[in-house]
Amino acid sequence: MLIVALLAFLPVVAVDHVLDGYVKARETRELQSVVDAITHDAQVTVHEGVQALRRILANSPSLCAATFLGNVDRELGANPFLRQVIVENNDGVQYCSGFDHTVQYRVLSENLAIPGFTETLSVVTIEGSDTPLLKITQGFGRERAVSVLVIASPMLLRDAVRLIADISYLRVALTSGTSILLRGDQTVDRETEGSDYLFARSFAGEIPLKAEAAVQFSQVRSDYSQLDIGFTIAACFLGVLILVLAIQYARKADIVAFDLERAIVAGDMKPYYQPVINLKTGKLTGCEVLIRWIKKNGEVIPPGAFIDYAEMSGLAIPMTLSLMEQVRYDLEDICRSVPDFKISINLFVGHFRDGSIVDDIQSIFEGSGISYRQLVFEITERRPLDDRSAANRVMSAMHKLGVRIAMDDAGTGHSNLAYLETLGIDIIKIDKIFVEMIKDVDTPVPVIDGLIAMARELDIDVVAEGVETQEQALYLRAKNVIYAQGYLFAPPMKLSAFLVLANALRPGGHQSNLAPGLKAA
Repeated sequence: MLIVALLAFLPVVAVDHVLDGYVKARETRELQSVVDAITHDAQVTVHEGVQALRRILANSPSLCAATFLGNVDRELGANPFLRQVIVENNDGVQYCSGFDHTVQYRVLSENLAIPGFTETLSVVTIEGSDTPLLKITQGFGRERAVSVLVIASPMLLRDAVRLIADISYLRVALTSGTSILLRGDQTVDRETEGSDYLFARSFAGEIPLKAEAAVQFSQVRSDYSQLDIGFTIAACFLGVLILVLAIQYARKADIVAFDLERAIVAGDMKPYYQPVINLKTGKLTGCEVLIRWIKKNGEVIPPGAFIDYAEMSGLAIPMTLSLMEQVRYDLEDICRSVPDFKISINLFVGHFRDGSIVDDIQSIFEGSGISYRQLVFEITERRPLDDRSAANRVMSAMHKLGVRIAMDDAGTGHSNLAYLETLGIDIIKIDKIFVEMIKDVDTPVPVIDGLIAMARELDIDVVAEGVETQEQALYLRAKNVIYAQGYLFAPPMKLSAFLVLANALRPGGHQSNLAPGLKAA
């Protein structure tokens, strides 16, 4: 009873604390909605600018001709946030522009790539105006480029946004750090959080742009004086209820936000490497790159928890780019010293809708210690390849580079075995669910035997996944399956552990006893 009495009386004592928490939560949500609206507005504006630029180029046979200028005027008239269109060469010499005059502007940032787009983004200011604009640029041939200038976030020009006037600090910037807009007290930073400021931050989807804001807590807290009195009276009668609500609130506050995009930006997506072993020699021939989300607290989230979301949201593409860049730096030395070493990287359906993945492979691996012939890209078909012709074009371009294509999880899900010939598959990977059917060396497994026979007829290499027992390895070796991976040999591991394994199989430094890799394309 004493404990119950104390619990019932606690809300009366803790009115200020509870109300402070309520105000912080409510005002933080309001502040977050503002910065989310700012970045969403910027994202929409950039997308509209990209579409306007593409319409101009698609409907214009040549640059700076009457048709081109007419299309420019039409887009400038239709979009109030599109301020200018410029045609110039790589040295900044202008050929023409909207409104038929030379545009004097100053560049404030470097050009940033927009993941999934061919256009680039930078910040500029036009002479005579202090308002920064976003410059969206598309190359045209080797020497020229066409750019549109748009307002970074049109909603900041309107007065209807709640809390904008009360915000103590507001910054809109590129993710590289270049400020686009800065308002309020520039000395405010996140180190002051927990004292007298509330903070919020938001990212503009795939657009390399972010917004962050702070509001002084004492300023918004003063608006709740009447509620303070009401809370004091209500606490006398509803102490238990308030306590329950406080506990629920505390529990909700502990829920970790599933924010994959921020994890990618923060560099929390890390590659793990699972060795691929030659079953004939027991030697290391390469590895498959698997992604893990490593949180700041050290928690490791497996891909099954976020891959579907990444594909649906379009974040699988920037996630793969980040992964390939890390792979380049992690494995460059071993690939340079072991020319037959193979690296397998998973791709998704979105990678095959256009040719950007081919450009990405070239930009990341061209001139590196990892040659194209050492790369294997796996088709991970969580969803079917609806546009087969587009996929064919992309894979043909990848084959021209010298990389190889593997079908992951062959015979399961959307993995269509008819793709083996039509898409030019070089390797099939036998899924773990089939490998688990192997119970002993002498009992046939018709599914596996059929896949192996079909691959042999089509002159396609085979890699077995999920090998966990010696019986499975012996059965596969007896069927002339040369390459395998699984926990029998090693789990997916961090770079440091993988390099220890790789170096252990390379005695003498320059003399490698790694077995020959998959046959060259």
